[in-house]
Formats: sequence, C-alpha cells, structure tokens
Amino acid sequence: MTQQSRRNDPARRQRIIDATLSVIADHGTAATTHRRIAEAAQVPLGSVTYYFATLEELLTAAFLQLAAESSAAFRARLDAATDRATACWAVVDIIANQVWAEPRTLLLSYELYAFAARHPAVGAVMQQWMDSSRDALGRFFDPLTARALDALIEGIGIHNSIDRAPLDRDAVKFIVERIAGR
Repeated sequence: MTQQSRRNDPARRQRIIDATLSVIADHGTAATTHRRIAEAAQVPLGSVTYYFATLEELLTAAFLQLAAESSAAFRARLDAATDRATACWAVVDIIANQVWAEPRTLLLSYELYAFAARHPAVGAVMQQWMDSSRDALGRFFDPLTARALDALIEGIGIHNSIDRAPLDRDAVKFIVERIAGR
C-alpha cells in the first residue's frame, strides 16, 4: 500500500477497533497499549491517537462494537424461533455453539465485564445489552424466566470455558427446559 493510499484509508478507524479487540483477546485489557494496537492494525502509532484521543476511548469503542455484534447475533438466533419450544432450542444453541461458546467471544466478554465494572459509560452499554437479550427472550418467556435464561446463557458459557467436565448439549437442553418450565 502506498503512502498516499494509507492516508486516504477510510477503513483505518475500523481496522484500529478490530485490532483493539484482537489485542485484548491476546493480552488482556490491562496489557493493551496504543503501540500493540498500532502494530496489530498495521498503522502508524499516530493514527491510533488521531482517531481516539485516549486509550479508554478506544477500549470503549471496541467494547461497544463487541456488545453490538454479540447482541445482534443473540437476537438473530432468537428471532428465528417461532414458539416457546424453538426458543428453548435457540437458547441451547446460543449456549452450546452458535453465539456464546466461541472461545474468543467468551474471553472478550470477561474483559468487557471487568472494564464495564470500572467505567460507568460502558456499564450503561452492558445494561442495554442485557435489556436487549431479555427483550428478545421476552417474546417467549415471562420477565423473570427471561432474566434467568439470560444469566444462564452467560453463566454456563463461563463455567464451560474452564470446567474440566463442561456440560454437553443434552445437559444444557435439560437445564433450559427446566428453567423454561417445559
């Protein structure tokens, strides 16, 4: 890529955000630096600070993107459900393989929760994410069941990621159906 085409690179800001998520996944939020992000995005260090005044602003943008992508995938899977039974299957899919179980997503989610706990603006985004999840579940379940299923989705995902004997799909299905009253 020539110097001129790099200067007129309309995708640079997005590459920086994507690279930030990669750096967080590889090194953790605490070890994420402007320099590591610039290297991962293959941009000059000055580009990172040109688009984002502070590292906190960049981390926030990256985590906002993660929340939006995860929320959209969650909602899309539940939007495909047509009744309570298929909604239960959707929840099982979200936990077991399609949305939540991907190791990178889990790792980034851990980092997001820790970051949100210390940054109120991101905490508000997390609340919107939870509200969106519960709203999607609310098409098929009462509010308390929707909340329990939302917590179950994240809880089993977290436990399965480190458990020596993670729950298999059949066990997840059994638990989801029990909570859903099926």
